[in-house]
Amino acid sequence: MSVQQASLSPGALDGLKVLDLSRILAGPWSTQLLGDLGADVVKIERPGSGDDTRAWGPPWLSDGHGLDTGESAYYLCANRNKRSLAVDISVPEGQRIVRELVSRADILVENFKVGGLAEYGLDYGSLSTLNPRLIYCSITGFGQTGPYASRPGYDFLIQGMGGLMSLTGQPDGEPGCGPLKVGVALTDILTGLYATVGILAAVNHRDRTGCGQHLDLALMDVQIATLANQASNFLIGKKVPVRLGNAHPNIVPYQDFPTADGHMIVAVGNDSQFSSLCHALGHADWAADERFRKNPQRVENRALLVDRIQSVTTSRTTADWVALLEEAGVPCGAINTLDKVFDDEQVEARGLRIEIDHPTAGRVPLVANPIRLSASPVQYRRAPPLLDADAQAVLSSWLDTSSS
Repeated sequence: MSVQQASLSPGALDGLKVLDLSRILAGPWSTQLLGDLGADVVKIERPGSGDDTRAWGPPWLSDGHGLDTGESAYYLCANRNKRSLAVDISVPEGQRIVRELVSRADILVENFKVGGLAEYGLDYGSLSTLNPRLIYCSITGFGQTGPYASRPGYDFLIQGMGGLMSLTGQPDGEPGCGPLKVGVALTDILTGLYATVGILAAVNHRDRTGCGQHLDLALMDVQIATLANQASNFLIGKKVPVRLGNAHPNIVPYQDFPTADGHMIVAVGNDSQFSSLCHALGHADWAADERFRKNPQRVENRALLVDRIQSVTTSRTTADWVALLEEAGVPCGAINTLDKVFDDEQVEARGLRIEIDHPTAGRVPLVANPIRLSASPVQYRRAPPLLDADAQAVLSSWLDTSSS
């Protein structure tokens, strides 16, 4: 879906000015979301190289003539609706520029190591004196306090230390067993989302009190907080959860099943859906069997029930089963590769693939923001910026000067 970048009405966060001193994914994901919602986001980057992810390729965006633009796909996923300004914060002049921008800013997001910005006078204590209304969000691996505070933290590392990998992968004793990370940097993304929620809460607090504040976001904290039912299972049940492959610890059947030409997902969420599944499989008697009739019994007899279902699902193709089970009201679906995801009629109908004008590539394909606001919708005003492309415009609009 092509999107227009001109004549846009004000977004939900129009008027908020954001300084983005973050790089990689968690921080940029948060600031991209703020930008999508209408905030004016200025990405402060290292001169010459910029955000680390600019070099995280291939693949690279093509200029339309088969030549690489030098913009990595990774960088492009998290940096639209921003303007780029290259500033060397290690020198006094760069520090001066950032402080001047801070004096006009509402929000600053950074992911430097703990204390890393203090040596430049760009820490919260220094900048909040300059601008008491500033909302300053720090994102680190382990937070601003605690024995691990000084350690670097990356998504993969945190997925392991925070327990997610112990829950992900095939069970011990099965082919391919062992802990696995999730296929995207989910901890980074979730941290970016939590950071955005915290920032907007701080904006509301500032509207009431006139005071900004410091947000301390840690990947480790977020990873553990989002273990959700698995963490609760452990805290309440006192039993360490184990890897179950694609199965669910609390619901059965809720996993993938083999078909004649691949696999499908069956996600039974209640006893009524289980009864419908049994009828569709041609085994209505299973729904009346005391070993399977209620979910607690199905969890207890998981292996027996799953084996029975698998003996039936291999008799038809995935498409045939999905059609049959959908008609029966049983939640199900195929396991799609990304080419099939973006060809899916529902995905197309929802406009989840967008294209935005790009200064060197002509158009750049991106994934749409999933937030649907009826009165102040998400807008796509700018493609991810080229390094330092907006220096003149930023200094002019924020500082009322054409140079600095």
